[in-house]
Amino acid sequence: MIDFVQNTLDGVMIGSSYALLALGFTLIFGVMRRLNLSYGPTIMIGAYLGTLLHVDAGAGAAAVAAATVLGAALAGVYVERLCFAPMAAGAGIASMVSSFAIWMQLEQAAILVLPRHTYAFPPLAAGAPLTLGPFLVRLDHATMLIAAAALATGVYLVLHRTRFGLGLRAIVGNPVAAHLVGVDVRLSTLAAFALASAVGGVAGYLVLAVDQQVTPMFGMWATFKGLIAMMLGGLGSIPGAILGGLLLGAIEAHAQWYFGPHIRDLVTFAVLFLVLVLRPTGLIGEAPPAEAAAYGRA
Repeated sequence: MIDFVQNTLDGVMIGSSYALLALGFTLIFGVMRRLNLSYGPTIMIGAYLGTLLHVDAGAGAAAVAAATVLGAALAGVYVERLCFAPMAAGAGIASMVSSFAIWMQLEQAAILVLPRHTYAFPPLAAGAPLTLGPFLVRLDHATMLIAAAALATGVYLVLHRTRFGLGLRAIVGNPVAAHLVGVDVRLSTLAAFALASAVGGVAGYLVLAVDQQVTPMFGMWATFKGLIAMMLGGLGSIPGAILGGLLLGAIEAHAQWYFGPHIRDLVTFAVLFLVLVLRPTGLIGEAPPAEAAAYGRA
């Protein structure tokens, strides 16, 4: 029983970073009903910018974190302007395919700047693990969980307590009606991309600071983790993104403990398949509003 609880604690803490990745995916999918496959590589661009400052200029953790978040946000704006803004409302497939092409572009650009396979990344927190009775909690994992909870709360407040958030929720419900009542749909969509990419930048920084290294595979890893967590929790649902990320972390922790690292991903995909068969919209996801679906087919 102690092992089960310990694995659950570890999984939830790692899953908090997955939840942030899923949250960024959900912000984009919820607003545009389109899938951005270059989401992970935009985070990688931010991570490589922070790594470049760390390697070449000896920048500390705070500067690296700021550069990672800012770089990811700017890369997200670049993707939105190039892949999503020019596309018509019904061009979801075209925008998704073009975002995959930008994935390759961003990944190659990062590799050209930092060609080695592995680079050091400044650690998040150092110190002995915290003791909670018979359980141990790594200090960097606890820091990750607190930071993820604070950021998720901040995003929720932005969406539900600000005029900008009201506009985004209006776009999700009916983009045409939102435009008619004065919401700048294009500008709001651009801002949503920047916000989602910044959230992803925070998640990327937290993960890399725990791992203390970055590789060119990070962009693909971030895309897969965020997408799986979003599908588990529920397409377009912010609470679902959080639930999906935490659940994904717990599933991975238990699968690795009981079956080994080689079987971990197989168990994860099996659980995802089962969830999607029983509930195609995810655990707490909902089908898109009829008005938004109709707008997407226009």
